[in-house]
Amino acid sequence: MATDTAVGAQSKSEEVLSLAADKARSYVRGAGERRVGPSEAAVIALAELHEPFPLSPCDAMAVIKRLDEIGSAATVATTGGRYFGFVNGGMVPAALAANWLAGAWNQNAALRVMSPIAAELEEVVLRWVCEALGLPPECSGGLVTCATMANFTALVTARHALLARSGWDVVADGVFGAPPIEVVVGGEVHASMLKALSLAGFGRKRVTIVEADGQGRIRADKLPRLSDQTIVCIQAGNVNTGAFDPAVEVCKAAREQGAWVHVDGAFGLWARISPKYEHLTQGFDQADSWATDAHKWPNVGYDSGIAIVRDGSALRASMGITAAYLEPGSLREPMHHTPEASRRARGVESWAALKSLGRSGLRALIERTCAHAQRFAQGLKEGGLEVLNDVVINQVLVSFGRPEVTREVIRRIQEDGTCWCGGTVWQGKTAMRISVSSWATTETDVDRSLQAIIRIANHCRSM
Repeated sequence: MATDTAVGAQSKSEEVLSLAADKARSYVRGAGERRVGPSEAAVIALAELHEPFPLSPCDAMAVIKRLDEIGSAATVATTGGRYFGFVNGGMVPAALAANWLAGAWNQNAALRVMSPIAAELEEVVLRWVCEALGLPPECSGGLVTCATMANFTALVTARHALLARSGWDVVADGVFGAPPIEVVVGGEVHASMLKALSLAGFGRKRVTIVEADGQGRIRADKLPRLSDQTIVCIQAGNVNTGAFDPAVEVCKAAREQGAWVHVDGAFGLWARISPKYEHLTQGFDQADSWATDAHKWPNVGYDSGIAIVRDGSALRASMGITAAYLEPGSLREPMHHTPEASRRARGVESWAALKSLGRSGLRALIERTCAHAQRFAQGLKEGGLEVLNDVVINQVLVSFGRPEVTREVIRRIQEDGTCWCGGTVWQGKTAMRISVSSWATTETDVDRSLQAIIRIANHCRSM
């Protein structure tokens, strides 16, 4: 009887997996043509999910059908080619397929004994990323959820290393009474960096903010006096303009005083792989730690953040876990390099994406999306619209005139569904931001989106 039940359950499992695969394939096939943002009706239908917790089991097939019926319609089509709202990459086919396989594996990537494949792939991915980005080969790192967590990981490591210079063991003694650490950021520091600084106990009000230039780059000539108890945070890719901080000058000033330099390179750091854009990233390899996202330009899919630190011993000291039942092995143990212990094997998708792209494929993806951004900028200018930033990589800022007109144009673009772009306020100006990050975006997608943007803008400006 038990055997019959097990066979029946296995048969049912395969049936459910086949259904889910069919629904997923159908979604992917249609992503390029569907409206990018969900319709109002699809969003309203989400209310149907709010029901009392079921008293008894539900048929798995019915669960998947219901999820597809209500859920697929209420998604934002970031897997298509016309999503430009945030710096959200698509998901290259190999990464999506690997995600399915990794889900079936259901691996815990905390320890090597829990999943040898997860531990090994994480090591390979970290080495490949350092090679691709031209970072020191001796670096250590970990795979986390996002750049916010990668920034946090690096900042906690920096805190440990700098306090150790003063003879303070922050792991043992905490931060109460610890020697002060000065933190320096640019005037257009990303909000996620401020969040990470707050989580690390530095406090937003205690951070020294340095003036930014007309493109949002930190002004190296305005740096305060640095010391070996200072962390300087710089950006590789301003979230609005795509601009890069002057890493050569900042790292030189920091190195002379023994300060720690951390790079928030959530998307822009990947420009280092392109000979066409590498000049923008000069000096960033001289930093002490780096944070980036594989779910942005490499198009790995969510969630795939990466923390990299030059001083591996400081990373392990600040992130390590000690417990009687956790016997340390001689090889790298993933959980001693990240804030999380139990976590999914996100290295599987990252490995698959990087393996399938290779250096030339990743370079082509980056250069192609940057070219699309230039196409957007040129088309907007030809349409009589104001592009606010120097389009150096994949970010375009456009104004439609008065703030209220710009906000209305953005609202109508999102409602129209042809493409999806978001709003921002940059250096006092209300603008729409176009972020081109997906491998799936084509010139046709850009031209189709441009036509919709200019049509809607002309209508709003004539009102």
